[in-house]
Amino acid sequence: MKINYPDGQIFNHPSTPSPQSSSAKKKLLFGDRGMTLEEEINESNKYYRSHDIAVIYKKPTPIQIVKVDYPKRSRAVIKEAYFKQASTTDYNGVYNGQYVDFEAKETKNKNTFPLKNFHQHQIDHLQMCQKQGGICFAIIKYVTLKRYFVTPADLLIEHWNAQNHDGAKSIQLKDIIEGSIEIKANYNPTLPYIDAIQQLIESGKEK
Repeated sequence: MKINYPDGQIFNHPSTPSPQSSSAKKKLLFGDRGMTLEEEINESNKYYRSHDIAVIYKKPTPIQIVKVDYPKRSRAVIKEAYFKQASTTDYNGVYNGQYVDFEAKETKNKNTFPLKNFHQHQIDHLQMCQKQGGICFAIIKYVTLKRYFVTPADLLIEHWNAQNHDGAKSIQLKDIIEGSIEIKANYNPTLPYIDAIQQLIESGKEK
């Protein structure tokens, strides 16, 4: 059975092959091959925390458990559960004394990013965090193209509001490229998105 720590890291039983095996090293070295965006960000966050660069975690999703079965005394199986409330964004934390809040999204599209991947309450949350001086954005992964973008919340909010006034239901790749900071999959960290945050701070795009 796979067990995850609260930050998304996978717990390895002592009998499990060491993560330092060649296959594991290859998986980390090529961050855009075989790993989901969430896994890549979680690996990056682990690196940033261990090097005192930033403290950022994936937010837990609150659920209400309503039915549990006990097939064995030592085992409980959740049969029914509900979300307590609508989720906001995926990650938050602190970098260089500033609050960071962002969403992670993947798409297999090559030329567009569908806005349906977001929800109104997520856009509202990003806007509220921005008003408090937070650095807000989305990390968008174009799976087929193997390209990653740190897209400021302002760009997302602009297109989200436009679609409610007969605007397009998606963002063109060219607009993502023009208004975002592209990052490359790396070794350590797997996704160097903190570099992009620093650029946002210096350029004032997070305001």
